[in-house]
Amino acid sequence: MSAVYLNAVGVVCALGSGPDALRAALAAPPEDSLVFSDACSPGRVLPLGRVRTPLPALPPEWPAPLHSRNNALAAAALEPLRAPVQALLDRYGPTRVAAVVGTSAAGVAEGEAAMRLRQRDGAWPAGFHYGQMEMGGAAAGVARALGLRGPAYGISTACSSGAKALAAGARLLRAGIADAVVAGGVDALGGLTVAGFSALDSVSATRCNPMSAKRCGINLGEGAALFLMTRDEGPVRLAGWGETGDAHHMSAPDPSGRGAADAMRLALARAGVGPGVVDYLNLHGTATPQNDAMESRAVAEVLGLELPASSTKPLTGHALAAAGAVEAAIAWVTLAGNPAGHLPPHLWDGERDAALPPLALVAPGQALGRAPRWIMSNSFAFGGSNAALLFAGA
Repeated sequence: MSAVYLNAVGVVCALGSGPDALRAALAAPPEDSLVFSDACSPGRVLPLGRVRTPLPALPPEWPAPLHSRNNALAAAALEPLRAPVQALLDRYGPTRVAAVVGTSAAGVAEGEAAMRLRQRDGAWPAGFHYGQMEMGGAAAGVARALGLRGPAYGISTACSSGAKALAAGARLLRAGIADAVVAGGVDALGGLTVAGFSALDSVSATRCNPMSAKRCGINLGEGAALFLMTRDEGPVRLAGWGETGDAHHMSAPDPSGRGAADAMRLALARAGVGPGVVDYLNLHGTATPQNDAMESRAVAEVLGLELPASSTKPLTGHALAAAGAVEAAIAWVTLAGNPAGHLPPHLWDGERDAALPPLALVAPGQALGRAPRWIMSNSFAFGGSNAALLFAGA
């Protein structure tokens, strides 16, 4: 099978914009990457992983369904990819370059704003289109922005979407359907998202505390991360991936962690390596009681208790469908240009839950003392959708 490489990455999230800013912020995490706001929950202030950098204006000639904050986030992430994608369009032609983008909230925030105005004025506002909320809009926007005419489609499997988009892109390349793929995930914050997770009693009013005995829920966030994937050798290789479905419950994970463990095993098997090669694991690590319990059991079973691991969601917020892609970008900057092997820190209160396996959580400033070679990233979602990605340095 042909090797699949992640040749370039564009990312925008609460922790920074662009791979260099992301790498610097991971080395010296800011105290204020999350903002406390009631913008998405009137009357209830919550920590949110809000993107605060200015977003590009979308071209006015774009059709109304593509005008959304979601697509503006994607456009911001695309900037570093424009030149290398154009080179591949010149090389292969536009029909040979595909787009696969995970999203879950899409333009729901635009729908919320339009509904408020309709309730006030009795009519939908000018410029609003129902299609802004469609899940395929992110992939369509990426394809339009870059002039792609190959396959373009969305993946919406909640919080595993961004990770599964990379696996889907790899399959397009290996099947010969495309010669290059722009793949990743994007999601924008909105009131519906916050209200939905709040209804599940899953939102923390303080910075989330993954793997702690005092963990009490997630911090919601937003962002976008998009990769240029080809068969041409690049700085990071997508060596393996595993996807499983629990069929256990619509919102609660299988407490045994069997599906999560199987996804990790499949990623290792696809890469043809054993668990001992992995240098670092980016946990899904939502800081909800059930997810952390399930994941820690699965990690202990497959990868053991000595592998350095961390959740980066206290720094970025949980960016939902973009989370797996943003965390893949964190893996990318940890593998590329990191000769000392500095690892993303696990920020928490340090109070272990005696009921959980004692994972080797990364302390601030911890480093391998050498360049990392293999990194795994986990993404788990409602409905028992599990994805594990295994990356290798070039």
